[in-house]
Amino acid sequence: QVRLVESGGGLVQPGGSLRLSCAASGFDFSSYVMSWYRQAPGKEREFVATISAPGSDTNYAASVKGRFTISRDNANNTMYLQMNSLKPEDTAVYYCRRPVFDRWGQGTQVTVSS
Repeated sequence: QVRLVESGGGLVQPGGSLRLSCAASGFDFSSYVMSWYRQAPGKEREFVATISAPGSDTNYAASVKGRFTISRDNANNTMYLQMNSLKPEDTAVYYCRRPVFDRWGQGTQVTVSS
């Protein structure tokens, strides 16, 4: 059974940093492209970043490029999102996604506020 569990969210001040984790189980994690998405209150869910199966290729939404870094540890079946220089508009529930067969985690709340 595919399972994706996000963690690491919380309340942070503008300009601060957080690192999100996505722990995967139930499938061969190292063989799949993985992604991060987010959904702010009252808005549609949006793409944040994606990483290739071996971790060699990444892609980012324009709104986070240069501030966020996606990475993965295939030995430990975990994906990460390092978020720096956070802004209030980054406030959202952040979701881990395996695009193949469209699997999602339950999300973790990130709130950027002073």
